[in-house]
Amino acid sequence: MKTLRLALRMMLRDLRAGELHLLGLAIIVAVASLTSVGFLADRVAHGLDREANQLLGGDLLLRSDHPWDNRLASEARDRGLAVTDTVLFTSMVSTADEAQLAGIKAIGEGYPLRGAMRVAPARNAPDALAEGIPARGELWLDERLTASLDVSVGDTVGLGELDFRVAAIVTFESDRGANFFSLLPRAIFNLADLDDTGLIVTGSRATWRLHVAGEPAAVDDFQAWVEPRLGRGEGLESIDNARPEVRSALDQAQRFLRLAALLAVILAAIAVGLSSRRFLRRHLDACAVMRCLGARQGRVLAIFVGEFVFFGLIASLVGVALGWSVQASLAGLLAGLLQISLPAPSMLPLAHGIAVGLALLVGFVLPQLLRLRRVSTLRVLRRELASVEPASGAAWLAGAAVLLGLVFWIAGDVRLGLFVALGFVVALVLFAFAAWCVLRLLGRVRGHGSLRGGGWRYGLASLNRRIGASVIQASALGLGIAALLLLTTIRADLLENWSQKTPPDAPNRFVVNIQPDQREAVAQHFADAGLDTPAILPMIRGRLVAINGEPVDPQGYASDRAQRLAEREFNLSYASEPGDGVEIVAGRWHGDAREPQWSVEEGLARTLGLSLGDTLRYEIGTRMVEAPITSLRALEWDSMRVNFFVVAAPGMLDGDPTSLVSAFHLPEEGAYEFTTGLVRAFPNLSVIDVAAVLAQVEAITAKLSLIVQFVFGFALLAGLIVLYAALQSTHDERDFELAVLRSLGARNAQLRQALLAEFAVLGGVAGSVAALAAGSIGWLLARFVFDMNYVPDPLGLVAAMLLAALGVVAGGWLGTRGMLNRPPLAGLRAVA
Repeated sequence: MKTLRLALRMMLRDLRAGELHLLGLAIIVAVASLTSVGFLADRVAHGLDREANQLLGGDLLLRSDHPWDNRLASEARDRGLAVTDTVLFTSMVSTADEAQLAGIKAIGEGYPLRGAMRVAPARNAPDALAEGIPARGELWLDERLTASLDVSVGDTVGLGELDFRVAAIVTFESDRGANFFSLLPRAIFNLADLDDTGLIVTGSRATWRLHVAGEPAAVDDFQAWVEPRLGRGEGLESIDNARPEVRSALDQAQRFLRLAALLAVILAAIAVGLSSRRFLRRHLDACAVMRCLGARQGRVLAIFVGEFVFFGLIASLVGVALGWSVQASLAGLLAGLLQISLPAPSMLPLAHGIAVGLALLVGFVLPQLLRLRRVSTLRVLRRELASVEPASGAAWLAGAAVLLGLVFWIAGDVRLGLFVALGFVVALVLFAFAAWCVLRLLGRVRGHGSLRGGGWRYGLASLNRRIGASVIQASALGLGIAALLLLTTIRADLLENWSQKTPPDAPNRFVVNIQPDQREAVAQHFADAGLDTPAILPMIRGRLVAINGEPVDPQGYASDRAQRLAEREFNLSYASEPGDGVEIVAGRWHGDAREPQWSVEEGLARTLGLSLGDTLRYEIGTRMVEAPITSLRALEWDSMRVNFFVVAAPGMLDGDPTSLVSAFHLPEEGAYEFTTGLVRAFPNLSVIDVAAVLAQVEAITAKLSLIVQFVFGFALLAGLIVLYAALQSTHDERDFELAVLRSLGARNAQLRQALLAEFAVLGGVAGSVAALAAGSIGWLLARFVFDMNYVPDPLGLVAAMLLAALGVVAGGWLGTRGMLNRPPLAGLRAVA
């Protein structure tokens, strides 16, 4: 207890003296950054899980590209579960004057099993919970569709071969989601009318869904029973994989947030290391006195360890409180973006924050504290005995291991953690090597030419005299500047690239179901309207059935995405030219060759484990088509152009059932007239307006970008702390040297030159290498983590480098100019 009381008194004394302010600020920023991201992620995850049953319309959702066998529904009912069916597809809803493509949902009795629908008796009228489902012959439309068709409740509209009476306006569906289908105007009718519409025939692109709900144990048992019985084109969704479109929309933002937390923690670790190094030197006398008064080495170590345990807990708790406040202010924005209520976060991020704060102390303060117990008692009499036993290699390796573990833990992504860790390790080695080389070079020339006798000579000599500390200082400054550049210039470029991945002239309309004999007429329709004729490409439906002669087993793949791709039908195409925005990354494009061969998109090949030379067999209609893979392609999916996973050589798919598809950019002015005219001229065509999709993507990206930039502020503050800590790391030595020089007759003008020379060299070396490192790390992150095309702006980096160097000079000068006004005796007494 006595040791703990001494530790607490030491902490309070050091706090009053300002010895722990910088170290505490670094820990607070690191913990606040991490916990704010952790609390946000935790709330979003729990919010999505809590809402998942409503998002599914039940506790479990079975989906298929064909009608479900009635035995599954019977088995679920036998287990005491409630069951209902829905069918989703797209079709044209029409009146005598208008036609509009809509997302159609046919719903069975009891829908939804979880969640709710709300309807209104007219547009802009108050809504209420729906009682039941539409009666036969009735149709519920959403407000967008009623406005597009200019109809009201009570009017009649056509859907397939039936005429329906509009019975209500749909205002809310709990399981609507945020995918492409859900962004279309919506029409809902009774599942019993589906067959009479004539819209579903063999080969129709529809999704049959079976909703199941009941007691959790019964649902789990049914899920375990049905999973091994799922066949081709069948899948299952539960709260573990619900709303993938929402989760994937957050993935990129979460990577940015984790990058911000990573940078903040890494920079805080550097600042803690620099601060603890200075703390060691300033407490040598106190340790020597305690040793003279009879304190054993273990007791001295215990006092200081206790001090930092108390201090680490307090700083970590302050950081957690700050992180909580930040996430609370951002949670409202995020809840509005996801359109779900966010529950209170768990206490797990709080534990993570405290663990990180203490880990920083263990990794970067403990090695310095271990040195304090070796202070000689003779230092009380002989102040020149300043050196102590250096920290062991094992201690520093432990610190490095702690930081590396934190990096990968916080990243939550091997690629992100690996690139950030490697980037900073390589940058640190380069900074140290460049600083050592420059200092050695300047040490050779400082005695020549016009430098002789000037203050510049003293400054360069001072850097060389303590070259170890100077290299550490330059390296820390370089890392801080590199991080600041990543957090400002590079971050702004990355976020701009993220928000502008979809070009402004990207296609915003798709036309499907074009028949081969309509190709020329459709192209002429575009020409008559004064629009560029878009590419019109063939599309053939096929299912992958074998790879290298082995039947495809979706369950044999580990990832959910691979299983979905293996069991789905593909849209195949054929072409002699690869098309715009396509890069052949492996093999050779087949061109006009009439030999059977496939070109496969590289992402699909990677997911399914395909490579050049593999033979793929597709089932198309009633025949099998087999050919080797001769090329892999990289596609610009964000361009919104028509792209295909698999493209065949010309001649391979001749005679197979084919429809044509096209994508084009249509200016909003006159868009309605052109689309209406196209559908009237070719009633079989479906024109899909994806402008709403693009607007949704832009809105989500803008809001997430705002959240990302806010959290990046923590890492920016951590970078500034590193710069200040680096400049302060040699403050005491510099104070002593200036006092000695003034005692020997040096003038203030010479001392000013000496200080400016030091900071100019440090700033120049750190700024130059930091600009290169920041540009390189930014490119690596964009290319391999965020999947973006990004090239750093050289002029911007040069300008940032110069500003950083000037900032180091200005910051160093402002922090040390007060030394010139101190009497030499004060400087000698303070340090000697």
